[in-house]
Amino acid sequence: MNERTAAGSSAHSGRRYRDRHGIPHLRADDPGSLAYAQGLVTALDRAWQIEVERHRSQGASAAFLGLDALAWDRFARQVRLADTAQRCYAALDPATAEWVGRYVDGVNSGLAAGAARAPEFAATGLSPGTWQPWTPLAVWLGHHVLFAGLPTKLWREHVARRLGAAAAGLFAVDGQVTSGSNGWLVTGDRTATGAPLIAGDPHRFIEAPGIYQQIRLACPEYDVLGFAVPGVPGLPHFGHAGAVAWAITNAMSDYQDLYAERLRRRGDAVEAYGPDGWRPAYQQVETIEVAGADPVEVEVIETERGPVVSGGPDDDPELTVSLRQPARVAGDLGFAVLPALLRARTVDDLDAALDGWVEPVNVVLAADTAGGLLHRVAGRVPRRHPDNGLRVVPGWSAEHTWQGWHDTPESPVDGIAVMANERGISAELGVEFAPPYRADRIRALLTAGTGWRAAQMAAVHADTHLGAAEPLLTVLAGLDGLSADADALRTRLLAWDRRMAADSVDAAAFADLRAAVARRLAAHPTLAVLAEPPAHPEVFQPWLALVPRVGYAVAPLLHADLPGVDRDALVRAAAEEVAATGDTRRWGERHRLLPWQALPDPAAPPGPELHGDSDCVLATSSVPGVTDLCLRGPTARYVWDLARREDSRWVVPLGATGAGPHRDDQLPLWLRGELVEVTCDWDHLTEEHDD
Repeated sequence: MNERTAAGSSAHSGRRYRDRHGIPHLRADDPGSLAYAQGLVTALDRAWQIEVERHRSQGASAAFLGLDALAWDRFARQVRLADTAQRCYAALDPATAEWVGRYVDGVNSGLAAGAARAPEFAATGLSPGTWQPWTPLAVWLGHHVLFAGLPTKLWREHVARRLGAAAAGLFAVDGQVTSGSNGWLVTGDRTATGAPLIAGDPHRFIEAPGIYQQIRLACPEYDVLGFAVPGVPGLPHFGHAGAVAWAITNAMSDYQDLYAERLRRRGDAVEAYGPDGWRPAYQQVETIEVAGADPVEVEVIETERGPVVSGGPDDDPELTVSLRQPARVAGDLGFAVLPALLRARTVDDLDAALDGWVEPVNVVLAADTAGGLLHRVAGRVPRRHPDNGLRVVPGWSAEHTWQGWHDTPESPVDGIAVMANERGISAELGVEFAPPYRADRIRALLTAGTGWRAAQMAAVHADTHLGAAEPLLTVLAGLDGLSADADALRTRLLAWDRRMAADSVDAAAFADLRAAVARRLAAHPTLAVLAEPPAHPEVFQPWLALVPRVGYAVAPLLHADLPGVDRDALVRAAAEEVAATGDTRRWGERHRLLPWQALPDPAAPPGPELHGDSDCVLATSSVPGVTDLCLRGPTARYVWDLARREDSRWVVPLGATGAGPHRDDQLPLWLRGELVEVTCDWDHLTEEHDD
């Protein structure tokens, strides 16, 4: 134990309580002790998870996870995650640095006990290590470095080179590797209590343990409950402080740029060609340890634009690309916002704090008990040439340099505000947005009634209507020349209620039709030329795979002007294919939960059946044309009630802890679309002691 950890453990570290679901409620005498308590309980509950993330952020996870983790480790080293975190930590104001440090002290004091509860440590031979004060910043970066979809620019570059520049936007929808969310705010004039409600659900890869940790943090200065990111102090995305509550969704803003680089070696050094000619580049060779295999060397290069994440001086120049992102450019990750959010008492407090937010860029909804409302974008988006947002741009051209930061837009709230990654308040800051189906459906459900209560919001969360089915069904309706079986399929689908219910055979039939159309589109000579993407690093390949790209863009592709594609003939052939199978399985038999695990169990049975689909409000996403298994979906659900915090609700897909009885005890509730009432009365909680 280092001196800092010893000092932290000897100080008052607060009291720890649990509700019946094992959700931790922490009390302490001051914010520093509370941060220590949060770090401690996170280590006790999520030791394996946060140690995996610490190693991933440092590009060191292959040392115990093996070759499957090598691609990520190589990327983490090349993009310089750990160095960026150290740079940003060094620039923190002293008070924030101390607060983050106390959290780290708590983590270090609890890791050994937490590791003893987690069987994965023994299974891999991993021993818990020591967190550094900058580690939470590295964990945050590791979670969000690909959040803005920077590999999508590699895909658009590929499309433009093969099909022409005008075709780059053909696939402009959120895909299987995009993080999204639903969120909505209902003002007091539409609720039963006269006070606002804020609700929603973040959509990310569903992990075991989950990415969001339900927790309550209370000290004399504040008492806030919400969702933490394990390994990071505070409640960055979703919180309820009693007098004020907030929530976010992904703004789909474009704030990272990729630059084509010209590199050359000069002896042991590397130079990069920029607007001012050849300039020295940072270069060093690092070694990645790999369990069960030989160590691997990786060359780390950084130009004046940013770290090189694809290619190098000895590779195809067309594959050599650097990344420029706000946190590395500014040396600021916005962590000073985190304690400020906890101290907020009003919407104005939140608004002022969020002016310092960096990344990911979010749309924020907030309300307070004094009538304040907030709907704004928070984060840093650079001002630069429009082409920067579309494709890889030349690093040697001065016209593609950054010119400061965009102002972040805001919008008034009139009765209802909805955010669902659509082209809305952040339209001027991004390129690719979600189709409007989720946003339109949420808005329609909310405007259909008044007198809303927190308990009623679960019905919105769980809505399975698939508006995105209509474009394909419209084409199907107009076909002629169908066989009797295909015509019967068409009759069924046109009469179908458009709900992706787990017990629906028709929902499954629609998914089959969509998948067949996706595969046939991808196989058509016009698009098949995209099947072999450039040889960028493996970590980017999910963004560069053709069939998933087509599967998510079936609707726009069917109505695009694709040379040689006979839309009616293609859909007709797909309908005949599906009709010939005679498949009568229900949607839920195939649409099952498949959480990501750092240490997967190949013998594990299929996950539970799920309602919903990618463009439903209940956005349990699969990959059309590839798999019906659900990889991404609501990683939490919440309803914040500004009338009585005790009437608020929340739930996560699995449970509050990574092991033990609360590992997955919320799963049945999550599957049924139910939420857990938050517990605010300390007398209804059970105090937990280390002994």
